[in-house]
Amino acid sequence: MILNFDFREKPDENKSHFGEQKKWIHMITGKNYIGSERSSKGKVTYKTINPKLNTENEWQFTEATEAEVDAAAQKATEAFAVYKQKSDKERAAFLRAIGEEIEALGQPLIDAYTSESGLPEGRAMGERGRTIGQLNAFASLLEQGDWVDATIDHGNHERTPAPKPDLRKMQIATGPVAVFGASNFPFAFSTAGGDTASALAAGCPVIVKSHPMHAATGELVSSAVIKAAEKTGMPDGVFSNLNSKGISIGEQLVKHPAIKGVGFTGSIKAGKALVQLGANREEPIPVYAEMGSINPVVVLPEALKANGETWAQKYAGSINMGAGQFCTNPGLILGIAGAALETFGKHLAANLGEQPSNCMLHPNIHSAYESGKQQMLDAEGTEVLAVALEADGANDGKPALVKVTGDDFLVDGNLHTEVFGPFSMLVECASKAQLLEVLNELEGQLTGSLIAETTEVAAYEDVIDALRSRVGRILFNGVPTGVEVCPAMHHGGPFPSTSDAKFTSVGNDAIYRWVRPVSYQDWPQELLPDALKDGNPLGILRKVDGTYIKA
Repeated sequence: MILNFDFREKPDENKSHFGEQKKWIHMITGKNYIGSERSSKGKVTYKTINPKLNTENEWQFTEATEAEVDAAAQKATEAFAVYKQKSDKERAAFLRAIGEEIEALGQPLIDAYTSESGLPEGRAMGERGRTIGQLNAFASLLEQGDWVDATIDHGNHERTPAPKPDLRKMQIATGPVAVFGASNFPFAFSTAGGDTASALAAGCPVIVKSHPMHAATGELVSSAVIKAAEKTGMPDGVFSNLNSKGISIGEQLVKHPAIKGVGFTGSIKAGKALVQLGANREEPIPVYAEMGSINPVVVLPEALKANGETWAQKYAGSINMGAGQFCTNPGLILGIAGAALETFGKHLAANLGEQPSNCMLHPNIHSAYESGKQQMLDAEGTEVLAVALEADGANDGKPALVKVTGDDFLVDGNLHTEVFGPFSMLVECASKAQLLEVLNELEGQLTGSLIAETTEVAAYEDVIDALRSRVGRILFNGVPTGVEVCPAMHHGGPFPSTSDAKFTSVGNDAIYRWVRPVSYQDWPQELLPDALKDGNPLGILRKVDGTYIKA
């Protein structure tokens, strides 16, 4: 399944059904899910914030205790022994059932989402669709069966001087996985988002550390996962959801010996801390962290001469999309000094100044954005091209654009940092050589974009190579916001954009974070997994003696 996921916020989509809250508020208990059991043994409670109203929501959530974390981990361990034996088709049915149960939650789920995020209803419905689409895409992958990467090398006992053993390899699940809900995607990168869907597809039970900003949304989605597990006969403990406002519960999860892998989307500081925790365990485990990215855009002169005004309009919308709270928002635009870049900068500033200020996810995120933006506005050498001064709501993110020279950018490392929100920086490089130097100074990024006429590309091959070496996805004449959910998508990049550039958190290949290869040597046919038996009973694509076949 291919899903183009592009959030385009419309003013008339801000309608809320929250006035009907009393009809469904009972659906939110504020408790943790320890498998199918609802539990609230702790004494620490908290509430979520409605950022549009700038007030607390009514629901109260109980933070998980260490004992509840242990209970969830124990259940996950017990569930793994059963769940890993489930067939691909059985796990596929489970994933499809999760999507159906999420859909069945209806308007109450949309209302919880909008009340906790400040995001419009249209965005909520689009993201719910993506989430269900991801679940169904992994279900389709399982039903096809080829993902196990079955590889067979037949033995030859007549070979001299030493006989060749019969070797057969496939991927197997690693064990229970901890998933940290993301702040900026309450559905698609949270409770039943891509990390959870891929781990469940692989055969790994999941314990979610719910994001405290959207705990009600997380509880409703958790109820859907649990209901789907019960309907499809999955073991108790295949999924748990833990509430936590602080960091101790997350740390305990990563350190817990039952956990064999971690999925995280968030800040560089938090991601690096979790990676270190995983590495320092007696049994080190991988932490697949998606962290910061400013997504550099290289704009070449001929493209700006031909279509600079159009590109300025497109990039103003991309910078401000979702109040700049996408991991792929273009935070850095690089070009070579000249009339074309000067004109482009003026058009970009004018278009950005006309962009509406959108509500940000939380007062703390809004405060951090305004602080980070102001540091950039005040930095030595920066020229303010555009900054919105007015906003309708207390937590609205006001777009801004600054310009610096390549010289100033190279000497001030602070200018390289991400400002999470509708902010971007235009870097005016003195020459192609300096443009290349700037690119080589950048840290790893999720995306890089090239705006160019095809006729000028050949003269910038070294620039393109430098850009490619810094990113996981490179775009030609496009904007980086909007991630296509399909097998060819790679949503990951060199450190610190992610902790391991070889893996993606979007698309079918996300499943390979949660599996490991095992080789069977000289095993009797009747004892082999079906994926490795002669005759190919599953009818999957396999590599047999060096050739890919389905026979």
